[in-house]
Amino acid sequence: MLSLAVLISGGGSNLKALLDAAADPDYPARIVAVFADTDAPGLAHAAAAGVPTAVVRPSDFPSRDAWGEALAEGIRATGAGLVVSAGLMRILPAGFVRAFSPRLINTHPALLPLYPGAHAVRDALAAGAVETGVTVHIIDEGVDTGPVLRQERVAVRAGESESELHERIKRVERPLLVDTVRDIATGALTLSAAEPEHTTTPYPHP
Repeated sequence: MLSLAVLISGGGSNLKALLDAAADPDYPARIVAVFADTDAPGLAHAAAAGVPTAVVRPSDFPSRDAWGEALAEGIRATGAGLVVSAGLMRILPAGFVRAFSPRLINTHPALLPLYPGAHAVRDALAAGAVETGVTVHIIDEGVDTGPVLRQERVAVRAGESESELHERIKRVERPLLVDTVRDIATGALTLSAAEPEHTTTPYPHP
Protein backbone atom coordinates (compact mmCIF):
# COMPACT_ATOMS: atom_id res chain seq x y z
CA MET A 1 0.00 0.00 0.00
CA LEU A 2 1.47 3.33 -1.06
CA SER A 3 1.15 6.12 1.50
CA LEU A 4 0.58 9.66 0.21
CA ALA A 5 1.21 13.12 1.60
CA VAL A 6 -0.86 15.69 -0.31
CA LEU A 7 -0.08 19.40 -0.58
CA ILE A 8 -2.85 21.95 -1.24
CA SER A 9 -3.54 25.68 -1.20
CA GLY A 10 -7.20 25.96 -2.20
CA GLY A 11 -10.44 24.05 -2.52
CA GLY A 12 -8.84 20.64 -2.82
CA SER A 13 -10.82 19.10 -5.69
CA ASN A 14 -7.89 16.85 -6.62
CA LEU A 15 -7.46 15.92 -2.96
CA LYS A 16 -11.16 15.01 -2.80
CA ALA A 17 -10.77 12.81 -5.88
CA LEU A 18 -7.86 10.97 -4.25
CA LEU A 19 -9.74 10.61 -0.96
CA ASP A 20 -12.76 9.18 -2.78
CA ALA A 21 -10.55 6.74 -4.68
CA ALA A 22 -8.75 5.68 -1.50
CA ALA A 23 -12.07 4.90 0.15
CA ASP A 24 -12.23 1.87 -2.14
CA PRO A 25 -10.34 -0.97 -0.40
CA ASP A 26 -9.03 -2.11 -3.78
CA TYR A 27 -7.27 1.21 -4.44
CA PRO A 28 -3.56 0.66 -3.71
CA ALA A 29 -2.82 4.02 -2.05
CA ARG A 30 -3.88 5.81 1.12
CA ILE A 31 -3.53 9.46 2.13
CA VAL A 32 -1.73 9.66 5.47
CA ALA A 33 -1.55 13.45 5.77
CA VAL A 34 -2.53 16.68 4.04
CA PHE A 35 -0.40 19.82 4.28
CA ALA A 36 -1.37 23.35 3.27
CA ASP A 37 0.48 26.66 3.11
CA THR A 38 -2.62 28.53 4.28
CA ASP A 39 -6.01 27.85 5.85
CA ALA A 40 -7.17 26.16 2.67
CA PRO A 41 -10.87 25.24 2.34
CA GLY A 42 -9.80 21.85 0.98
CA LEU A 43 -8.54 20.82 4.42
CA ALA A 44 -12.18 20.15 5.26
CA HIS A 45 -12.15 17.20 2.83
CA ALA A 46 -9.28 15.63 4.75
CA ALA A 47 -10.91 16.31 8.11
CA ALA A 48 -14.15 14.69 6.94
CA ALA A 49 -12.18 11.60 5.92
CA GLY A 50 -10.31 11.46 9.22
CA VAL A 51 -6.96 12.30 7.61
CA PRO A 52 -4.51 14.37 9.69
CA THR A 53 -3.81 17.89 8.43
CA ALA A 54 -1.25 20.59 9.08
CA VAL A 55 -0.89 24.20 7.98
CA VAL A 56 2.73 25.25 7.44
CA ARG A 57 2.71 28.95 6.59
CA PRO A 58 5.73 30.48 4.83
CA SER A 59 5.14 33.70 6.78
CA ASP A 60 6.01 31.85 9.99
CA PHE A 61 9.57 31.23 8.82
CA PRO A 62 12.53 33.52 8.13
CA SER A 63 13.06 32.19 4.59
CA ARG A 64 11.57 29.98 1.87
CA ASP A 65 14.27 27.41 2.59
CA ALA A 66 13.36 27.31 6.29
CA TRP A 67 9.70 26.89 5.36
CA GLY A 68 10.58 24.09 2.96
CA GLU A 69 12.64 22.27 5.58
CA ALA A 70 9.80 22.48 8.12
CA LEU A 71 7.38 21.14 5.54
CA ALA A 72 9.82 18.35 4.65
CA GLU A 73 10.20 17.40 8.31
CA GLY A 74 6.45 17.12 8.67
CA ILE A 75 6.18 14.90 5.62
CA ARG A 76 9.08 12.68 6.69
CA ALA A 77 7.31 12.11 10.02
CA THR A 78 4.33 10.63 8.17
CA GLY A 79 6.41 8.02 6.38
CA ALA A 80 4.73 8.91 3.08
CA GLY A 81 6.16 7.17 0.04
CA LEU A 82 4.85 9.73 -2.46
CA VAL A 83 4.23 13.47 -2.18
CA VAL A 84 1.44 14.82 -4.38
CA SER A 85 1.21 18.54 -5.03
CA ALA A 86 -2.51 18.80 -5.70
CA GLY A 87 -3.09 22.51 -6.11
CA LEU A 88 -0.28 23.92 -3.99
CA MET A 89 0.03 27.43 -5.44
CA ARG A 90 3.63 27.96 -4.45
CA ILE A 91 6.99 27.04 -5.94
CA LEU A 92 8.71 24.53 -3.68
CA PRO A 93 12.25 25.37 -2.52
CA ALA A 94 15.10 23.50 -4.20
CA GLY A 95 16.08 21.77 -0.97
CA PHE A 96 12.58 20.38 -0.56
CA VAL A 97 12.54 19.16 -4.15
CA ARG A 98 15.90 17.44 -3.74
CA ALA A 99 14.63 15.71 -0.59
CA PHE A 100 11.66 14.03 -2.31
CA SER A 101 12.01 14.06 -6.10
CA PRO A 102 11.34 11.94 -8.13
CA ARG A 103 8.72 10.74 -5.65
CA LEU A 104 7.17 14.20 -5.84
CA ILE A 105 4.50 14.81 -8.47
CA ASN A 106 2.27 17.65 -9.62
CA THR A 107 -0.63 18.28 -11.98
CA HIS A 108 -0.56 21.15 -14.47
CA PRO A 109 -3.44 22.42 -16.68
CA ALA A 110 -1.61 22.28 -20.01
CA LEU A 111 0.30 19.88 -22.22
CA LEU A 112 3.80 20.56 -20.94
CA PRO A 113 6.26 21.78 -22.06
CA LEU A 114 3.65 24.18 -23.50
CA TYR A 115 2.33 26.91 -21.18
CA PRO A 116 4.25 26.41 -17.93
CA GLY A 117 3.64 28.67 -14.96
CA ALA A 118 0.66 29.95 -13.01
CA HIS A 119 -1.51 31.10 -15.94
CA ALA A 120 -1.45 28.09 -18.24
CA VAL A 121 -5.10 28.20 -19.27
CA ARG A 122 -5.01 31.94 -19.94
CA ASP A 123 -1.79 31.55 -21.91
CA ALA A 124 -3.25 28.79 -24.07
CA LEU A 125 -6.24 30.94 -24.97
CA ALA A 126 -4.06 33.98 -25.63
CA ALA A 127 -1.94 31.91 -28.01
CA GLY A 128 -5.00 30.81 -29.97
CA ALA A 129 -4.41 27.14 -29.14
CA VAL A 130 -6.89 24.66 -30.55
CA GLU A 131 -5.97 22.11 -27.92
CA THR A 132 -4.55 22.03 -24.43
CA GLY A 133 -4.92 19.50 -21.66
CA VAL A 134 -3.46 18.33 -18.39
CA THR A 135 -0.09 16.91 -17.39
CA VAL A 136 1.00 14.88 -14.38
CA HIS A 137 4.73 15.29 -13.96
CA ILE A 138 7.61 14.84 -11.57
CA ILE A 139 8.59 18.06 -9.84
CA ASP A 140 12.19 19.09 -10.40
CA GLU A 141 13.97 22.32 -9.49
CA GLY A 142 12.55 24.21 -12.48
CA VAL A 143 9.05 25.58 -13.00
CA ASP A 144 6.94 22.83 -14.59
CA THR A 145 10.05 21.37 -16.24
CA GLY A 146 10.12 17.92 -14.63
CA PRO A 147 9.68 14.63 -16.50
CA VAL A 148 6.17 14.05 -17.83
CA LEU A 149 4.37 10.98 -16.51
CA ARG A 150 0.91 11.23 -18.06
CA GLN A 151 -0.94 13.68 -20.29
CA GLU A 152 -4.48 13.95 -21.60
CA ARG A 153 -5.65 16.31 -24.31
CA VAL A 154 -8.60 18.68 -24.18
CA ALA A 155 -9.84 20.49 -27.28
CA VAL A 156 -10.34 24.24 -26.93
CA ARG A 157 -13.87 25.29 -27.85
CA ALA A 158 -14.43 28.44 -29.86
CA GLY A 159 -15.38 31.40 -27.71
CA GLU A 160 -15.09 29.74 -24.32
CA SER A 161 -13.77 31.68 -21.35
CA GLU A 162 -10.73 30.93 -19.26
CA SER A 163 -12.91 29.71 -16.39
CA GLU A 164 -14.97 27.46 -18.68
CA LEU A 165 -11.90 25.86 -20.20
CA HIS A 166 -10.23 25.48 -16.82
CA GLU A 167 -13.30 23.72 -15.44
CA ARG A 168 -13.29 21.23 -18.31
CA ILE A 169 -9.58 20.61 -17.76
CA LYS A 170 -10.23 19.95 -14.07
CA ARG A 171 -12.77 17.28 -14.98
CA VAL A 172 -10.02 15.50 -16.89
CA GLU A 173 -7.32 16.25 -14.33
CA ARG A 174 -8.95 14.50 -11.39
CA PRO A 175 -9.28 10.99 -12.88
CA LEU A 176 -5.88 11.31 -14.56
CA LEU A 177 -4.24 12.00 -11.19
CA VAL A 178 -6.12 9.13 -9.54
CA ASP A 179 -5.06 6.73 -12.30
CA THR A 180 -1.45 7.93 -12.24
CA VAL A 181 -1.16 7.42 -8.49
CA ARG A 182 -2.67 3.95 -8.90
CA ASP A 183 -0.09 3.09 -11.54
CA ILE A 184 2.75 4.35 -9.34
CA ALA A 185 1.42 2.31 -6.41
CA THR A 186 1.16 -0.90 -8.42
CA GLY A 187 4.50 -0.44 -10.17
CA ALA A 188 2.91 -0.04 -13.58
CA LEU A 189 4.55 3.38 -13.73
CA THR A 190 8.14 3.77 -12.59
CA LEU A 191 9.27 7.12 -11.26
CA SER A 192 12.61 8.14 -12.66
CA ALA A 193 14.04 11.61 -13.05
CA ALA A 194 16.17 10.35 -15.91
CA GLU A 195 13.89 8.15 -17.96
CA PRO A 196 10.23 9.01 -17.38
CA GLU A 197 7.39 7.12 -18.93
CA HIS A 198 5.31 9.42 -21.09
CA THR A 199 1.82 8.68 -22.29
CA THR A 200 -0.39 11.17 -24.09
CA THR A 201 -3.96 10.14 -24.80
CA PRO A 202 -6.14 11.51 -27.62
CA TYR A 203 -9.11 13.81 -27.12
CA PRO A 204 -11.52 12.20 -24.67
CA HIS A 205 -13.35 15.45 -23.96
CA PRO A 206 -13.98 17.67 -26.99
